[in-house]
Amino acid sequence: MSVETPRATVERAIDRARRAGASAVDAILIESDSLEARVRAAEIDFVTQARQRTLGIRALVASEQGTRSANTSTSDLSPEAVDRMAAETVTLARATAADPTAGLPDEPFAAEIPDLALFDPADRDVDVEMRIQDARAAEAAARGADPRIENSEGSQIGSNFSHVAYGNSAGFFGEYDTASHSLFSEPVARSNGGLQRDYWYTVARRLSDLEQPDSVGRRAAERVLRRLGAKRIQTSEAAVIFDPLTAPSLLSHLISCVNGYAVYRKTSYLADKLGETIATASITVIDDGTRPGGLGSKPFDGEGLPTRRTVVIDRGRLSSYLLDSYSARKLEMKSTGNAARGAGSPPTAGSTNLWLEPGQQSLDEIIASTERGLLVTELIGMGFNPVTGDYSRGAAGLWIEAGEIVGPVEEITIAGNLSEMLMDVDAIGSDLLWLGSTASPSLRISKMTIAGE
Repeated sequence: MSVETPRATVERAIDRARRAGASAVDAILIESDSLEARVRAAEIDFVTQARQRTLGIRALVASEQGTRSANTSTSDLSPEAVDRMAAETVTLARATAADPTAGLPDEPFAAEIPDLALFDPADRDVDVEMRIQDARAAEAAARGADPRIENSEGSQIGSNFSHVAYGNSAGFFGEYDTASHSLFSEPVARSNGGLQRDYWYTVARRLSDLEQPDSVGRRAAERVLRRLGAKRIQTSEAAVIFDPLTAPSLLSHLISCVNGYAVYRKTSYLADKLGETIATASITVIDDGTRPGGLGSKPFDGEGLPTRRTVVIDRGRLSSYLLDSYSARKLEMKSTGNAARGAGSPPTAGSTNLWLEPGQQSLDEIIASTERGLLVTELIGMGFNPVTGDYSRGAAGLWIEAGEIVGPVEEITIAGNLSEMLMDVDAIGSDLLWLGSTASPSLRISKMTIAGE
């Protein structure tokens, strides 16, 4: 069977759903091509290439009680399958409960599709073997750094190319291309019978922006070697420093609490806190979907609204939640252009490029000014309660005494409450590092409970 262009497929789905009785419709088509390969020593563990195309349809049917809605998805993009799926989505919508809040956005849709440098067409021509050579180079650099590195979990590359096409019955249509590339290395070191593993990685929209493979391998080796001889420590209260790899997790917990859905459902300790001081004045957190080359950037959100820069925390004050149109209506606010959507799911609110504004100190300077504490280099588990803010995570890292690192520690737990932790941040580094769509420089919390022996 023939398959139409992305725009024709999306517009067909909208048209057929309207004919079937939908009062409003939107549809999203995501096409992706991916490559993954892993090397251990000189051997290739696996090479995987995949292609996926998925169309998602959301049908909205107006009624006296409100709007009924349903979402479906299909990987069969033949015209016949699209017609059938559109009609079935409307039938499903009629069977659901009415919701007065559901519907397409009320705000103006994106008027243009800006070029956000999300894709380099030349990268599609890069040979698979060339990317495998990058993994080999990282693996060799990691293993060759020190004789104590005797094994690895492998060095892995990944590339993904996606085309996103979205349209709705209000007249909006937009499409754009994205790509992401990565290189990851995870060596294993042995000393005195003990094994340790650690990692380093690089990720970017363009291959040319990736860190060099041998640098990735060497940095992974440096991280694992410093963990050799790790010990447990006595339970105490001390300062805790999060490095740029672990600090973004704190922002992820924070964002789960400013998500519009958590706020209107009252499942966030930050519900009803808008405008209040929730952190020390040194903290400013920004979400910006228009950042050029950002791993969370997109020219419009999952409902066709333009993405934008939103200051979430302004010098300690909670200045905005992150909202899509549904959560915004629930809170009697306006969407912040943060609708996130996959082909098989309805829109929800999510962050784009989120970061903590950096300070002036280097990580070395923060360590030197720490009388006693822990530098966290790895977090384990997901111990966070967004309703109360209670925080407890397994951790490993480096112990600090009198401003100097004295040795590695492991099998410990750090605990506190996010509300208090944000108020107790007393140092923020200058080392903002983008290794994903959420980024943070190093930061120090003046006091947390560190549970060990």
